[in-house]
Amino acid sequence: MGSFWAVNNPDRAECQIPLALYAASKAAATMLTVQHAKAHPGIKFNAVEPGPTATDMTAAFGIGRSVHESAKVVVRLANLDVNGPAGTLQERGRRSGLVRAC
Repeated sequence: MGSFWAVNNPDRAECQIPLALYAASKAAATMLTVQHAKAHPGIKFNAVEPGPTATDMTAAFGIGRSVHESAKVVVRLANLDVNGPAGTLQERGRRSGLVRAC
């Protein structure tokens, strides 16, 4: 919801969801990721979007993949080596809205 690309892409679910404050908070979190990556180049700061996840909060809606499945992107980023990306927004299985910290 914080990706300009996703909320303007008619092929994405985010394009149809009018949650202004939620989207703004996600965009702010993404910008903090980029700024922290710039300020601390020795630390890998990346934002993660694991996709819809079935949690206690969303269980009533019957949506989302298991917590275990959604955690895979978090584990992948937690195990980056020194050459891994920083200052990015990453979705499960692919990079999204990649912004390399300059």
